[in-house]
Amino acid sequence: MEIIFFFFLAVVPVYIKGDGVYGGGCQCCISKLFHSEPCQCPPGLGCVELTPGSRMQIWQIHQERMIHAPAQAQIIHAGQACVVKEDNISERVYTIREGNTLVLQCLVTGHPRPQVRWTKTAGSASDKFQETSVFNETLRIEKIQRLQGGRYYCKAENGVGVPAIKSIRVDVQYLDEPILTIHQTISDVRGSFYQEKTVFLRCTVNSNPPARFIWKRGAETLSHSQDNGVDIYEPLYTQGETKVLKLKNLRPQDYASYTCQVSVRNVCGILDKSITFQLTNTTAPPALKLSVNETLVVNPGDNVTMQCSLTGGDPLPEVVWSHSPSPMPHNSLIQEGNLTIWGIRMEDSGYYNCTAINNVGNPAKKTVNLLVRSMKNVTFQITPDVIKESESIQLGQDLKLSCHVDAVPQEKVVYFWYKNGKPARVSDRLLISRNDPELPPVTSSLEIIDLRFSDYGTYLCIASFQGAPIPDLSVEVNISSETVPPVVEPTSQDIRQGMGRSVTLRCTMLKGSPMKVATAVWRFNGNLLTLPPTEQQDYSELKVDSVNRETSGSYECSISNDVGVSTCLFQVSAKAYNPEFYYDTPNPTLSQKQSKNYSYVLQWTQKEPDAVDPILKYRLDVRQLNQRNTVQTLIPVKKMEKGLLLEHILRNLKVPQSYEVHLTPITNFGAGDMAARIIRYMEPINYPNPADNTCHFEDEKICGFMQDKMDNFDWTRQNALTQNPKRTVNTGPSTDISGTEEGYYMFIEASRPRVQGDKARLISPLYNITGKYFCVSFFYHMYGKHIGSLNLLVRVQNKRAIDTQVWSLSENKGNEWKQAHVPISPPGPFQIIFEGVRGTSYEGDIAIDDVTLKRGDCPRKSIGPNKAVALPGSGVPTLHRSSLGGPLTFFLYVLLR
Repeated sequence: MEIIFFFFLAVVPVYIKGDGVYGGGCQCCISKLFHSEPCQCPPGLGCVELTPGSRMQIWQIHQERMIHAPAQAQIIHAGQACVVKEDNISERVYTIREGNTLVLQCLVTGHPRPQVRWTKTAGSASDKFQETSVFNETLRIEKIQRLQGGRYYCKAENGVGVPAIKSIRVDVQYLDEPILTIHQTISDVRGSFYQEKTVFLRCTVNSNPPARFIWKRGAETLSHSQDNGVDIYEPLYTQGETKVLKLKNLRPQDYASYTCQVSVRNVCGILDKSITFQLTNTTAPPALKLSVNETLVVNPGDNVTMQCSLTGGDPLPEVVWSHSPSPMPHNSLIQEGNLTIWGIRMEDSGYYNCTAINNVGNPAKKTVNLLVRSMKNVTFQITPDVIKESESIQLGQDLKLSCHVDAVPQEKVVYFWYKNGKPARVSDRLLISRNDPELPPVTSSLEIIDLRFSDYGTYLCIASFQGAPIPDLSVEVNISSETVPPVVEPTSQDIRQGMGRSVTLRCTMLKGSPMKVATAVWRFNGNLLTLPPTEQQDYSELKVDSVNRETSGSYECSISNDVGVSTCLFQVSAKAYNPEFYYDTPNPTLSQKQSKNYSYVLQWTQKEPDAVDPILKYRLDVRQLNQRNTVQTLIPVKKMEKGLLLEHILRNLKVPQSYEVHLTPITNFGAGDMAARIIRYMEPINYPNPADNTCHFEDEKICGFMQDKMDNFDWTRQNALTQNPKRTVNTGPSTDISGTEEGYYMFIEASRPRVQGDKARLISPLYNITGKYFCVSFFYHMYGKHIGSLNLLVRVQNKRAIDTQVWSLSENKGNEWKQAHVPISPPGPFQIIFEGVRGTSYEGDIAIDDVTLKRGDCPRKSIGPNKAVALPGSGVPTLHRSSLGGPLTFFLYVLLR
């Protein structure tokens, strides 16, 4: 139905319909705003005369709409594409050969001029382009690689309307050299007099699109099952990258030259490739033997030769040496399979692998663990820690002296103990042990039971590789009443620094006797650092010249004063500190029970943002509790300073589920420290702005509603999962208004011990708000042949509380949820009360759900017996409507959009 409004104000005619303003040129009334031609309205339409001031206002709106235009975008391509086509799901596909140059351009229109951002999905997770955005209208990638294929998105936005997003899929085509490997099986048939040999020629290639395989014997093309001795098939789980030629029960004619030819049918001009293998009756996998043991211990400076000899293999295998974890040392030479290392050093230690490959069977491999003898950093430790126990070593206590040296191989170290220059003798009170479980491996301990005055003296520990030209190391300690091990600071320190900046680490000896540092040993991530010797003093320093990914980690300084050892620990990194969540945000911000969704405003500040490089973005990971799937979002950051409150709205959360949230800052260094919290669905207890909230009764606090202590029984919060399975049939709802089993509603049970006329009253919080008109909306379910009544009352807080019934409904209304809108006009602070009255028998259950209180009128089309009721002291409410000037301005605005 079309509604026509007639307005008579002044000067310029404009015709208006109920669904907008009609214009469209000099034939329409609106044209006289800007033209002098006469205009006629279409039949049946009224015209409005506008004042000159109104005409100027409409002209300004028109100009503003013309000046500000939303962003539009289109992707065009250039460069060396093979083809651009539409694939089977109507997506643009841009095909390019690996190594060529990709050029994509995002053509944009709009005012202000839109900003362009390129992003990418699909492809490999290691593709760095996925982790960043490119702000440029032209995206150019030189020598594109296969991992850079995927869908590229151009997003243009200028703050007017919604951003424009276009995409194109880039398909990178390539064909690698094929690899041919040969495997064989031998089975014994009819005793030991006859053997059957089956050979598998496996051809593998990486390509895009999938390659076509052709097998040839000499010049003859082979086909599947062309005879009983030939099968060609694709193994499971190889995704079209492998084709196997199976030669069954090998025959004389099968000893021949075989070629695997692969083709992508000349896409992007990529030519076919092939590989050939000569199968003979002597074809065999490689075999090796080594001239040394699997573990080889040598002295520094020695010349070492490891012979790796072939003992089988046809065709002749290739022998390759490798070193783990680092590359082959520069002072090494490989000649005819033999590896020689001259003047071997500590850093030359590691695993050396000799591998023989001829693509027949599995590669042969032998490994040597090469250990270069070394000893350094002998340290002393006294247990118990006398600093914690007392200021000095006390007579009568048990004392353990422990000696440890960093050595390779550690288990070959032999320790000797001396007291006052003479070998220590084991007795009932003096015990020497090795590998104390409380100490590092291969540590020697001298334990003195019931320390006596005669035990005071100088103790010497010597670590030795017996029979090897490695100098012994020793450490000595003087045990007296004045002996105190060192105390250092900081025991632990977290240091953050921007990328490329230097930092100096200092471990200071606060207390000890003697006070001077005898030794200071630094380690980085557990590995020993070599530092130039320094004078003995009460601290040790280490300078990290440039903080980056390689130099970030754990630095440990162990300080000894010839009595004991104490350690400083530094964690050095350029990663950002963790964000700190702000917990005072009122939540949820918006709840829609019909769709079972709610939103949550996540707010946080950043801890010490200036300590490291600027934060570029945050990675937000959201996971519903009890589920594994995580949704990840990147939140860009334009400005960051200490104390700045940032926020992000979590949308489409499921009522009433809880979620685990991880928030991680990202800088040029990479991911920083993560902060985690749990988001729980909570309905509001009171309504600071009633129009923004609906009570769904999903939270146990039921939005602050209370049971009336003066009634006969209570309303019950329940859902389809918690309701009584023996509940009376043909009464009450099966689910809440949303239709889901998890959704809650409020319910009164009419079964015994309830009797006719019993009342249950549910009272809302006190709404201490002002406003002449309000609307109470709610859903009700009244199903059963014995339904009593559902009443809505308003309690006004004046000198005394006055309850007034403003709505009532009785009897069976069917097995469905219905909605009621009740207008009220309370003269002061008020509460609303839902009163359920039990009917004549047990089939009389009543339920309510989704209670909303709004300022203003109720919808004009009422559902249920709604009637405005005058409350005491409020006067008679009247139906008020807005003036007609408002709709006119709105309709003219719609026209000029």
